[in-house]
Amino acid sequence: MWQKAESFIRQCYTELDQSSLIEERLAEVKDSIDQTGTYQHTYEELEYGAKVAWRNSNRCIGRLFWDTLQVFDHRSLKTEGEVRDALFDHIDYATNKGRIRSTISIMPPAIDGKPLRIWNHQLIRYAGYEGATGVVGDPASIEFTNACRRLGWGGDGSAFDVLPLVIQIGDSAPKWYDIPSEKVLEVPLRHPEFEWFKDLQLKWYAVPIISDMCLEIGGIHYTAAPFNGWYMETEIGARNLADDFRYNLLPVVAEGMGLNTRRNTTLWKDRALIELNQAVLHSYKTDKVSIVDHHSAAQQFQLFLSKEQKCGREAKGDWTWLIPPLSPASTKIFHQSFEDRMDTPNYFYQDKVY
Repeated sequence: MWQKAESFIRQCYTELDQSSLIEERLAEVKDSIDQTGTYQHTYEELEYGAKVAWRNSNRCIGRLFWDTLQVFDHRSLKTEGEVRDALFDHIDYATNKGRIRSTISIMPPAIDGKPLRIWNHQLIRYAGYEGATGVVGDPASIEFTNACRRLGWGGDGSAFDVLPLVIQIGDSAPKWYDIPSEKVLEVPLRHPEFEWFKDLQLKWYAVPIISDMCLEIGGIHYTAAPFNGWYMETEIGARNLADDFRYNLLPVVAEGMGLNTRRNTTLWKDRALIELNQAVLHSYKTDKVSIVDHHSAAQQFQLFLSKEQKCGREAKGDWTWLIPPLSPASTKIFHQSFEDRMDTPNYFYQDKVY
């Protein structure tokens, strides 16, 4: 921990133009680690660490805005109810009536020595129900939905049931909480040209808030630190709704368009994919909910690379994640290569609790 803490403190205070404070702060940190085995970040260190973790996120195309992240410090929370209220506040603040704000809520790394975990992959996500006739809802949520039902939650069984929050402290029994419907902004999907599209009764939620990753800053592991930006349209239109292991809507859209789906040579999947993404962009823009198209996001990423280079830093990246899932070769990212190295601070995957 001391090695990681020392590296982080030197980087933090150097970048914040406070180099004169480094040695004094390191002495405090080392003394704390020697006596207790750990140390506490100041708010300035926490804020810097969370922002740089976004800057270091290899798989994120939206890193241009890393320094605008709003950091909420919730390290003083003690109970599941307090954590729930903080998560509700996060949803409200981040949603902002559609003008989405990049936000992270950092919970204590442990409560009375017990790790804190949020079971949800995202604070807002749709349930998935597996039945004799197939899956209703999101197939990616089946396992978590079943876990929630074992805890006593019961959804409506529809294609777009919002799952509850599930919070667990140490070995205590997990507690689940329904998210009030007024807190969940959803966008009904329609197409600018196809009137029949609205009859599909599709929708998606406004804010993607990742909640099951671990934020590591200077050797401290924040196992509950939900964060969000805003959607790129392909996340919804080319993955969540289009993948055959998710909502699998390309055949449905193609049928509405009157396309021949019997032969691949008609490129029906490609044509349906374009229109599904067009519907997502049109709907979010019409409802004034923040979203970015993949071409603009790719241009923003190029600006991020340029800014990092001017600061003497080389941006790292996982190419397979940075290229958009729709027309990737039409973006400059497709023709570039990146070193895929995980620098810290960063966000890391964790094993599921359930």
